Formats: sequence, C-alpha cells, structure tokens
Amino acid sequence: MAGLHFLLVPLVAQGHIIPMVDLACLLAGRGARVTVVTTPVNAARNRAAVESARRAGLDVELAEVAFPGPELGLPEGVENVDLVVEKDHFLAFFQAIWRMDSPLEEYVRSLPRRPDCLVADACNPWTAAVCARHGIPRLVMHCPSAYFLLATHNLSTHGVYGRVAGELEKFEVPDFPVRAVGNTATFRGFFQWPFMEEYQREVAEAEATADGLLINTFRDIEAVFVDRYAAALGRLTWAVGPTCASGLDDADARAGRGNRADVDAGLVVSWLDARPPSSVLYVSFGSIANQSAKQVVEIARGLEASRRPFVWAIKEARSNSGVQAWLAAEGFEERVRDRGLLVRGWAPQVTILSHPAVGGFLSHCGWNATLEAISHGVPVLTWPVLADQFCSERLLADVLDVGVRSGVTLPIMNLPEEAEGVQVTSADVEKAVAELMDEGPVGSARRARAKELAAKAKAAMEDGGSSYAYLTDMIDHVAELSRKSHGRDMNARALRSVSELGSNNGDAIEAGASLSVHS
Repeated sequence: MAGLHFLLVPLVAQGHIIPMVDLACLLAGRGARVTVVTTPVNAARNRAAVESARRAGLDVELAEVAFPGPELGLPEGVENVDLVVEKDHFLAFFQAIWRMDSPLEEYVRSLPRRPDCLVADACNPWTAAVCARHGIPRLVMHCPSAYFLLATHNLSTHGVYGRVAGELEKFEVPDFPVRAVGNTATFRGFFQWPFMEEYQREVAEAEATADGLLINTFRDIEAVFVDRYAAALGRLTWAVGPTCASGLDDADARAGRGNRADVDAGLVVSWLDARPPSSVLYVSFGSIANQSAKQVVEIARGLEASRRPFVWAIKEARSNSGVQAWLAAEGFEERVRDRGLLVRGWAPQVTILSHPAVGGFLSHCGWNATLEAISHGVPVLTWPVLADQFCSERLLADVLDVGVRSGVTLPIMNLPEEAEGVQVTSADVEKAVAELMDEGPVGSARRARAKELAAKAKAAMEDGGSSYAYLTDMIDHVAELSRKSHGRDMNARALRSVSELGSNNGDAIEAGASLSVHS
C-alpha cells in the first residue's frame, strides 16, 4: 500500500458520501493516501469525520470541486440531493452531476502524479471517461444492498419491467435465491424514470467496463446475493462492509458521521442513560424522505399510545408548517415529556443506536441506516419510502428475521391523492411498536438474532474477517493494476525518447523495437 493514492468520488447524496468517507478511512488505515473529491457544501458537511481521521494519523483529505448547478438554473448551494426541494429541479440536479466531469478532469490534471485508482459511486458513470483519458484504474462502489442490485438486475435482464402493465402490477423476481414478490414501485432501479433512460444506460456501461466492483455489505448477511451478482456481471467483486462497523469503538468517529446533529449528543446520551436496557425506540426517516403532516400526526399518536420511551428525529418539525402547527397546538410534547425526546432535525444516529438503552429502530430502511442497525444489534421496525428501501425491508424481515413491518406497501409518490400521505394509522403504529419491542419469547429471539449479526458484522471488518480479506484482495488488485499502468507509461516515454533519437540514429530505432517486444 505504501505510496498508493486513491481518489474517491461519491454521489452528492449523504447516504452515498458517508460510506465513501468510511472507505477512505479503511484504505488510509492500510497505509494508502486517500482523497475524497466532492463539492464545497458536501465537504463542509463531512469535514468533521475527515478531521477526526487525520487526528488519528490517517492520510485522508477532502478535495473540493465546483458543482455546476447554477449553470442549469439551480440555486447556489444546492449541492446535495437532500437540498433539492422543488420537483422541477431534480432533472437539472442530475444533469449538473453529469457535468462534474470537467471539474474532476481539471483537478486530476492539477495533481503532480496520476492517482493509482479512482473509486467512483455507481451513480457517477461520467468518471469513466476521465479515467480512460488519464489511464487511471477505476472501481465502482455500490451503496445499496446486494439483494437490491441482484433483484433489479434480474428484473431488467429477464425483461420483466417491460412486460408489466403498470407500476403496481405484481410479479416475482426471476432466478432469485429467495422468493421475492413486488411491483415496479417497490423494485425500482436507480434512474429508472422517464427521461432518464440515457443515464441508466451509462450507469450500466460504466459498471460493465470497471476494473472491479465494491459493495458495502458482508457475507454473513448477503453472500448468496453478492456471489450471484458477481457472476451475472462477470466482474471482480468485493464485499467490504459494513463500513460503519469499522469505527464502532471510536466516539469521535460515531459523532462525526454525516450531518452535524441539531442537538447536543451529550444531552441525548444523558437522557438514554436514565432508561432501562433495550427499552427505547429510535425513530428516523433519513435525509431525503419527508412524511406528510397527517402521517406525522398518526405516528405521534401511535408512539404516545404505545407507552414506550422513544427518541424521534422529526425533521418535518423544521420544514412542514402543518407539523409545526400541530405540535404547537396539540400539547403532544408536554404529554410525552417523561418518555419522549423530540429532535427537530438531525440526531446523532450512531451514538443513539450504540446506546444499550435502545432496543428498536423505526427506520426508512436506507442501506446506511440498515447496516448501522445491524452493526449495533438493533431490530428494525421497517418503514420504506423509496428506491432500494423496500428491498432492505425484505432482507431484514424475510431473510434475516430481525425486522417487523410497519404496514407500508408503496412509496409515498404512488399513494392516491385522497390518502393524503397516510398509509399507516396510529393504531397500526401502536401495534407494530408493541410487536418490535416485545419482551416475550418472540421478541427476545429477534433481539438475540440481531446481537449475533452485530458480532458477525464487527468480525467481518477485523483482521481475519471476510470483509477485511476482501479489502486486502482489492488493494492487491489495485497495486497490480497501478504497476502495469505505470509500466506502460514508462515504456511509452522510453519509446518516444528512442524514436526521437532514431530520427538520426538507426541503432536507436533497433533498440526501440527490441524494447517494445520485450515489454
């Protein structure tokens, strides 16, 4: 690893940046120099995690490149998908992402030495051309589950998406290791939207030409899905996660992951310290999805009726006027003050999940949140909202048996208008919470399975574990690619020199021919 320089280029979405920064720390921990390339807003958000790594002696840095959003009519500073609030801006946002190739190219040209490898998010296929022009080995990193990757791949290759009559027509995923039934709404691939077909095609092409694939998962939970996906793509594939499990014992690392919390972590920890072990439910729906005001009210009433202690990261309390008005008028916080802690915005999620008082997680099932729950042995009350999250729910509930379904069946965008954003009633919430937090034989068995998975997650990341070995193999692969790449450069320079000499010296031409043959 000595001397190897990795460039990591995450998608400008928090759920993708976090595991990339984790990977940067893992690579630097093996002796590499690692640069995470992102935009100014995203660099500011994630600087705490990088600075924590640097204080620990790791050679990790952030490099800022311009985001071309304003060129396409986006407001200044809208550089992360969770900052896109107008539906009409989403297409322009992804068009801007595709234009990041020019700032990246400029950055690569400014470096004194070509990087040994570029690790690109699977949703950044535009990095392929930059790497090709500069002869940089390129790996693709996937941030969702292998379950999701294989399911959507099989649905595409078997032509299922093209055969169904509409988004809600049910089908079974063909040639899949487990039975999985759903519809396009709950098995939607990234960029599988009208007007984004070209983006989807470029993603597939960039993956097919990569020098290898990384997946943020581990064999104890997804071995069969990883192996089937690797075979289907015909690419070297390494399961190197869960990346979040690499810093479980580091309080600074836990506090520095993701956005800055809107509450002091010490206050939350003190509140949790006063609760019995495994008694608290943590509630969070991630960085992107927002619940309707009516659904938030149903969740609140269900939590109150459950009589269970809870911590709720309720970001709608900052952005939704209907939620703000209800909280101000209803007296909800006052009624639950002895057992409910509301965080208006971001909560220190990993700090909360790692606390022994937390016994359940009501989650949107984003893959980062799913892995964090698994890595800390916390069972999940599943509430998927979009994209790969329904696959995470299936993995948790049907395969690993550490999840309880809330009753959500469709993405918010597929609900009819008359539903007013409500899929799960307060009674449903109360019932699901009771099932998840059950202290009887069924609930105890679920918690025991969750703890077993947590131990396996940690073991996978340690020396001798499967993910540790995968990372070692990936590093060796990159070192070999780099050696060959730099060897070709040296050979090309030597040939150019010989050719220049050969214009006046026949012996030099002969030497050049000999060099070419032996190289």
